Formats: sequence, structure tokens, C-alpha cells
Amino acid sequence: MSSLFEDLRYGLQEAIDYEKGIGKAKKTVFVIAPITKYSNSQIKNIRNKAGMTQTVFANYMGVSKKTVEAWELGRTHPTGPACRLLSILDQGEETELSFVSSNVVESIK
Repeated sequence: MSSLFEDLRYGLQEAIDYEKGIGKAKKTVFVIAPITKYSNSQIKNIRNKAGMTQTVFANYMGVSKKTVEAWELGRTHPTGPACRLLSILDQGEETELSFVSSNVVESIK
């Protein structure tokens, strides 16, 4: 059986036991870190550190190249979800995302 099924079965059994007065209820608390605000120079540094062009970076972020240019020039600033993606990229955790994959390309001589 799958791990997901086992987790669901275990959780359901805990809930049944709790309702019968046999077991104790458990509670998980998730703490969400505040959104980090990034300056135009920080955004450019993150993009450069990741080795991305503005076009590739825009595709990664789900925005237009013009938006990336505006961020890097300080005319506009990323908000909520874009700042979360910047945090992921800044921490080097982008390969953990399902929409990011790497392809090995042979160098051209």
C-alpha cells in the first residue's frame, strides 16, 4: 500500500480513537515566515547568482521580461508570491520545485 494510504488510515484511526475517548488528539501548528521584501539590487544579485538571463528569470517567476527589468531598475517591486519564489531561489532550493528541471546539454565545439 502507498504511504499516503497508510498515513490516511493512521490519521482516521486516531480520530476514531479520540472520538471514543481512547486516544489523545494531536495538533500540528505551522508557522509561516513573513514575506521578505527585496530591493532592486538584491533581485538582480539573486538572478545573477542563479545564472539566469532576464528572460529565463521571467519564465521562472511567471512574469514578463519587462516586469523583471522594472524590478531590477527599482520602478516596481515584487509582491507576495513573487517574493516567495525569490526566497526559494535565493536559498538555492529551486530544484525542489516540480516545475523546474535540468537538462544536460552537450557543449558545442
